[in-house]
Amino acid sequence: MNKPSHVKLSAELPIMLLTTRPPSPDSFPCCSECSMARFCLAGECEADGAGPADGLAHRVIRLRKGEPLYLLGDPLAALFAIRVGTVKTHVATEDGRTQVVGFHFPGEVVGLDSIGRRQYASYATALEDTKVCMIPMDVLRPLAASTPALASRVFRALDGYAQRTRALQTLLALMTAEERLVTFLLWISEGLSARGFSSSEFILRMSREEIGSYIGLTLETVSRQFSRLAEYGLIRVKHRSVALVDKAGLRAIADRPAISPIPPGTNRRRGGEPRGPAQAARASAPAWATRIQPESATVAMQADNPKINPFAWEAGNGQQ
Repeated sequence: MNKPSHVKLSAELPIMLLTTRPPSPDSFPCCSECSMARFCLAGECEADGAGPADGLAHRVIRLRKGEPLYLLGDPLAALFAIRVGTVKTHVATEDGRTQVVGFHFPGEVVGLDSIGRRQYASYATALEDTKVCMIPMDVLRPLAASTPALASRVFRALDGYAQRTRALQTLLALMTAEERLVTFLLWISEGLSARGFSSSEFILRMSREEIGSYIGLTLETVSRQFSRLAEYGLIRVKHRSVALVDKAGLRAIADRPAISPIPPGTNRRRGGEPRGPAQAARASAPAWATRIQPESATVAMQADNPKINPFAWEAGNGQQ
């Protein structure tokens, strides 16, 4: 049976890449010369070129636009740090529709959603000509266990993935169509700015349909919102080229459903009244700590209140 022409990741990937053609001079990663090193798991290298995770990335894989990096269900053999280009991760529904679950840009790691599994939990496809550095799992695991700096970067990468997931949940649950698209554009802008690219003008590598799939809107709604924002003078759009003309106005739209750091119902002190030592201690303590009471107080409360007593429910007491 002939192997597919695209790069389908499997346990044989390293052998397949090495035997199909001679490696080009840039087939081996060089973290010391990579501008995205500070965003990657490998981290920035020292002056001598040897970083704390030296030898983490083993190969550079080139993908053409539309070419899959790995397929859903392929064995989890490696994570991939994007050096150049853009990758989308997506899944397919039972009725054949495609749901985009993430867009990944230079410096980001693809495959984190599958790191605790034996198989990839999604498809990964290049949205443009892309180069990624391959980080084999059988290299990452022991190296992270013996290198605290690398372990810390892995945790930060997972934390970043969790924060993006939470932000997307907030977007889908609380925002209007206009707010969703504006927030998405600002996400792109901020990510490009952090990597040294223009934050005001950029090319969207994903289609309108892919954007809609990610932020929960139809193609027609996405197109209508782009036109509307352009009519208001907030952006300029020409095909996939976007210019953010009025960032302050865009941020005002995106900030409407922003989550307040103060929980609803919390009493705020008026007039800037100073807090006492006990109040300051409670304010600085994490939420779970305020729910932990001294053992003596807990015993007294359990004795006086059958609803707090863990055995009251079994005895049929305290039921409403």
